Amino acid sequence: MAFTLGDMTLSPPVFLAPLAGITDLPFRRLVARFGAGLVVSEMVASGELLTQKPSVRAKARTDLGLADGTATSVQLAGREAGAMAEAAKVVADMGARIIDINMGCPAKKVTGGLSGSALMRDPDHALRLIEAVVGAVDVPVTLKCRLGWDTDCQNAADLARRAEAAGIRMVTVHGRTRQQFYKGRADWAAIAEVKRAVSVPVIANGDIVDVAAARTALRASGADGVMVGRGAQGAPWRPAEIAAALFGSPLPAIPAGVALSDLISEHYDDMLKFYGRELGLRIARKHLRWYTDEAGVDPAVSARMMVADTPEAVLHLIATAFCDGGARRAA
Repeated sequence: MAFTLGDMTLSPPVFLAPLAGITDLPFRRLVARFGAGLVVSEMVASGELLTQKPSVRAKARTDLGLADGTATSVQLAGREAGAMAEAAKVVADMGARIIDINMGCPAKKVTGGLSGSALMRDPDHALRLIEAVVGAVDVPVTLKCRLGWDTDCQNAADLARRAEAAGIRMVTVHGRTRQQFYKGRADWAAIAEVKRAVSVPVIANGDIVDVAAARTALRASGADGVMVGRGAQGAPWRPAEIAAALFGSPLPAIPAGVALSDLISEHYDDMLKFYGRELGLRIARKHLRWYTDEAGVDPAVSARMMVADTPEAVLHLIATAFCDGGARRAA
């Protein structure tokens, strides 16, 4: 199963979700290497992007360096139509093949600025932002939202219908309201109302952590594909694994032992190159924690990895944790 956006074929329809502080260029590069139909950047604030601050521009980089030309999308957030349009032009010039508009982030610092999922309380203004971005660029523009603001305001289907009329080419829906944050379980069945409301592809998101969850989400929602977020933490092969099971894509070689140690070491080196030594040391720790949790590494070894203060020490502990069977917890 596949579908097209502009001149791109998105196949398989299993995508990497935008995750703030997580789906940076090194992580997207790794997920794309295993195989994903689309990888999406972490959220980029449109106003901050226009200041030309290097660290913000870095979030929007799309140079995966892969020969297969994996589709890349940059997600923009904002409240002002003018800034969103200008930011869209910037990221398109930087190489984004798709631009995604964030109307789903539940974080208080985002909704407090009347961005993210707060826009679902003001659909007229949300449409002005959509129209501004669509009118500013030639690349496809997509939308990511939640079911609504709360149980009394579940307007995703209406927003999606209006967004399609304004030129949105794909809609991704997280199966929770903003007020739920990440509590409870995602309501995949509720996404079906969005699917019935539009003719553009609809992607189901929320709690899709493995093959079983993805299969159930597709069945319940009738969606055209799934978007994996937290399920890929510590398992960059997870989208490809889901795609192989549900859509017949090539089954990825899931690394173990020395192969896993080499993969994590490579990811670690990539983060240090991308962020610089000092910042990279700190940012890498959350990824290392997810890898150790996924692999069942001895908690004592994992704890030492989190406080190691030189790359050499970290790389030694990676080898110890993932190559040495004695460093694993008993099954």
